[in-house]
Amino acid sequence: MSAAFSHLDAGTPESVWHDEFARRSLRPLDVQFEVLVVVAAHPDDETLGAGGLLHRAARIGARVVVVIATDGEASHPDSPTHDRDTLARLRRNEVTQAIAILAPDAEVHFLGLPDGLLNERKGHLRERLGAIFDIHRTANPRRVLVVAPWSQDRHRDHRIIAEVTSTIALHRRFTSLEYPVWAWHWGTVDDLPWDRVVVLPLADDELHAKRDALACHVSQISPLSEQPGDEVLLHLGMQDHFHRDIEVFLAAEPEDAQADSLDADWFEEFYRRNGDDPWGFESRWYEQRKRALLLAALPAPELGDVFEIGCATGLLTAQLAARAREVIAMDAATAAVEAARDRLAAETRVSVRQGRIPEDWPSGRFDTIIFSEVGYYLSPADLQHTLLLIEASLADHGHVVACHWRHTVAEYPQTGDEVHEALRSVPGWETASLHVERDFVLEVFARRPARSVAEMDGLV
Repeated sequence: MSAAFSHLDAGTPESVWHDEFARRSLRPLDVQFEVLVVVAAHPDDETLGAGGLLHRAARIGARVVVVIATDGEASHPDSPTHDRDTLARLRRNEVTQAIAILAPDAEVHFLGLPDGLLNERKGHLRERLGAIFDIHRTANPRRVLVVAPWSQDRHRDHRIIAEVTSTIALHRRFTSLEYPVWAWHWGTVDDLPWDRVVVLPLADDELHAKRDALACHVSQISPLSEQPGDEVLLHLGMQDHFHRDIEVFLAAEPEDAQADSLDADWFEEFYRRNGDDPWGFESRWYEQRKRALLLAALPAPELGDVFEIGCATGLLTAQLAARAREVIAMDAATAAVEAARDRLAAETRVSVRQGRIPEDWPSGRFDTIIFSEVGYYLSPADLQHTLLLIEASLADHGHVVACHWRHTVAEYPQTGDEVHEALRSVPGWETASLHVERDFVLEVFARRPARSVAEMDGLV
């Protein structure tokens, strides 16, 4: 498969996909849900990828929520007849008509984010989606089904919407699926992860409703005019993929296919290979400066009961202890724990423990939790487990201080940016302060509504 595609290409014929579906035994989609949330990057994604599912949900009496992230105003960037504002109004009207056919009682949210710039507006997207998801929680979170475009659909906005949606849904323990749109056009049968495919066979009324809804998106299925730049976006060959009698969704990647957390042996070996100070905590100005910034970011002079995750040799621990009532410092590596105990032997307020998270989480409630340079060592599943533990043990007015290296390291299961995306998706948390550099991100979280230092100091 090529790295890029054009909507003007003929694309893969629907007959190829039809034959592949026919020869495979595909799992049916479980429709035992109470709430359906369909997230779309652009108006028409919801119809193309999940129009039949929307109609099914309406028919079985589920609560239906549709979130449209952008107005799709960049669909015809070279149009000589329609400017972006005109296209935005047109496409909002089209999707409103389409949803009225598919699920007349659906709750529709237009976020109005800029088309093509979801990555730059990721924070706003995350905040708005999280708030919408929280409104629609149920007693059994698995009865909430969330569907969004496929992250591998080769559209930048689809990738961003998929990543943000899946992270938020995962933390709320909602069931989430992704739907391909452009993959049917550029892809081959070898490009789809068939082990993750689930299908929804469409009844006649669902198929007819989907076709009628697709016809509402006139700006996408017909030329805007005969002039260059106004060409049809979804030609008849592309439309054929969405006239089929099934809808195809991709389940979340199984946990056994995800990268594992780095275990204690990895850290023991790292210390053996690289000496007593393998990350240069003692010697590098970079590390000294970063510790100073982290300590300055702590929003209160008195830190109360502190849990430091990944204390290494105890350099930061010693400075935390000067402002804490009690500190539990934990690390997985024997060499690190021994060095920290030697350094802190005279400090009666500090307990240095050997253990790894999330398995060895300590009991108790903490006013300050330090989560610095450790999150990217965890698998996505272990990170989510850890965030639940942090949430459960954080005092009502407590703070979580997170700091992570932003560059990719091949051995690490995740990047620092991915860790902070997950942190920002925790329900009820808010960023109290944020410092971002090319090399690291430093962020302090508190329960909503987070109070600034000036507010806590009575200045405002």
